[in-house]
Amino acid sequence: MTAAPSPADERPRWLSITGAAVWVSLSAKTIRRKIAAGELRAYRCGKTIRIKTDDLEAMMRPVPSAKDW
Repeated sequence: MTAAPSPADERPRWLSITGAAVWVSLSAKTIRRKIAAGELRAYRCGKTIRIKTDDLEAMMRPVPSAKDW
């Protein structure tokens, strides 16, 4: 029998712009810029804008190390 995941283990599926900024340690202004540039997909629901956590993670790219050169 497996234990049910605790709320702390579960990540939210949708985040506000402010929540997304906190999630990836960026400013809300940077999140808005990435949305406007097409680098980050966002969804509108009425007047609110929401971002999927999967899309935030997909936006992140690894930084090459010196070994990769």
